[in-house]
Amino acid sequence: MTLGGISGFELSQANIARLLAPLDSAPLADFVAALDPVNAAADRAPGFRWRLRTEDGDATAVRVFDDEWLLLNMSTWASRQELVDYVYGADHVAVLRERRRWFARPVEAMAVLWWVPAGHRPTAAEAEERLVHLREHGPTPFAFTLRAVFPPPGAASVAPVVDLPIGCGVD
Repeated sequence: MTLGGISGFELSQANIARLLAPLDSAPLADFVAALDPVNAAADRAPGFRWRLRTEDGDATAVRVFDDEWLLLNMSTWASRQELVDYVYGADHVAVLRERRRWFARPVEAMAVLWWVPAGHRPTAAEAEERLVHLREHGPTPFAFTLRAVFPPPGAASVAPVVDLPIGCGVD
């Protein structure tokens, strides 16, 4: 089921990853080389609205949870389906499959979604707050996952939509 398209809201996503080595090290060279092409693919993907970036064009300098080893990726999308199509599309999934070369295996939730008013650009502090909430309470309308998505505020239903499986063997 596609969630989105409700006037006035965009789907915000944030995900973090713990580096296994410094960003400027040889073990991370392939990841760093993939940043521009993957970000460009997101920028032109259907439903893409915005992504967090610095003057360098990416968000690798943005820190969360006061931790130098955590990278933050954050963007907004027109709908859940358009986000899923990008995440598991050819341009992104090849990099996603290689993530264990560059990032530690997560021991807690590292990705979170929430609805924002159209045009709102979330901050790293908002992402932290939503992720902490998800970790403490599980999926709720305030903070949820790709697998348990709540409708935007004002939708007829407030129940989460859970439709498994998603992905291409990289979940």
